[in-house]
Amino acid sequence: MLKLLVIDDNQPICQALQTLFALQGYQVLCANSPEQAWQLLSQHNIDLILQDMNFSAGQMQGSQGQTLFYRVRGQYPAIPIVLMTAWTQLEMVVELVKAGATDYIAKPWDDQRLLLTVANALKLKQLSEQQQRAEQERNAAFAGKDLCNLVFASSQMQQLLQMTLQLAPSAAAVLITGPNGAGKEGIANVLHANSPRKNKPFIKVNMGALPADLMEAELFGAEAGAYSGAGKTRIGRFEAADGGSVFLDEIGNLSLAGQAKLLRVLQTGEFERLGSSTTRKVDVRLISATNSDLTAAIHRGDFRQDLYYRINVVQLALPALAQRPDDILPLARYFLAGKKALSAAAEQLLANYRWPGNVRELQNVCQRALLLSSNSEIQSADLGLPDTVISGKRVLDDIDREQLQQALLQAGGVISRAAKQLGISRQALYRRMEYYGIDAP
Repeated sequence: MLKLLVIDDNQPICQALQTLFALQGYQVLCANSPEQAWQLLSQHNIDLILQDMNFSAGQMQGSQGQTLFYRVRGQYPAIPIVLMTAWTQLEMVVELVKAGATDYIAKPWDDQRLLLTVANALKLKQLSEQQQRAEQERNAAFAGKDLCNLVFASSQMQQLLQMTLQLAPSAAAVLITGPNGAGKEGIANVLHANSPRKNKPFIKVNMGALPADLMEAELFGAEAGAYSGAGKTRIGRFEAADGGSVFLDEIGNLSLAGQAKLLRVLQTGEFERLGSSTTRKVDVRLISATNSDLTAAIHRGDFRQDLYYRINVVQLALPALAQRPDDILPLARYFLAGKKALSAAAEQLLANYRWPGNVRELQNVCQRALLLSSNSEIQSADLGLPDTVISGKRVLDDIDREQLQQALLQAGGVISRAAKQLGISRQALYRRMEYYGIDAP
């Protein structure tokens, strides 16, 4: 049975709340003073607190409740706190909600509104506990593994990395697929770093950045004079990686002649440098990546089918950043490196944006914001992203300043009423108040 703690010096209010929540299956404890509340908190596992803001006759400023809130929040940060009072300044309510209060309910309260607020708060608490357990399980699953500084929070990335670590000890060729900028090289790093070859060379080649006429020489080497400008013998990437791994990014750009040589290396480990008849042998694990459809390239005659099956013993499909939204804010904070925090408005804009350039675009946006932001906190305007509606979500400028102020005035300063009038959540209203610099109606 879920256990609620009501902290209020008015005994009839305590009794009314006990009756209301008992009918819904909750167990309700009452404290008539902060001292009694501390005693109950030490004796019981409380799931949620309903707290008044004034505990002495004649007190209407809320300072007593403010002091109690910060003390409880500091010692019991996981317990949701819903504030209840008829006598508190709006500025203080905004401050406490920003500091972590779950909601503010004005007295006299609406029973259904209060029950819904408590039910939602308990659901969020349960979700937070599930996320904490998932994080603990994730940490246990990756204990002792080298994740090469990859930052993630999504279940999609966790599953992909678990599969990556499962493949790492083998010598099987792996093809990593995914859009540009999604982080394919990071997955390749994890494959090599957790393999028996981790202390051997790991050679990376961006096939998309190499001229077609130099690809074979780059991969397999060339003798002096083998082509114009080859004044000395050149060691190829495969030869340099002997005993280790080679990562061929954008492998779909490899010429057909280069594909034939690559197929031979994968089948036999043998190759010749350009301009040489001497056969050389290497032991190399191949990791490839592409953002293109290689099966379509096979149908066009641009990619060898037999090579495709050689490089694609196992495929790791990396989702676009928009398909793993839980990774957006952790990645953004990582790129900001603790130099500046993100405002609530900036966080919402980052979370709602579709990121066509994936992780690379997010990194660039964060670096730009650090350079341009003149505040201690990065604001949404610093990000340089369009304020558009994404996936049916509203963004901060869909309600202008005048509309917001008018709604607050009509609601008499009651945040829940103003939010309902505007058709947004209470948290969304507070974000817009921050966005427009509104501290009070």
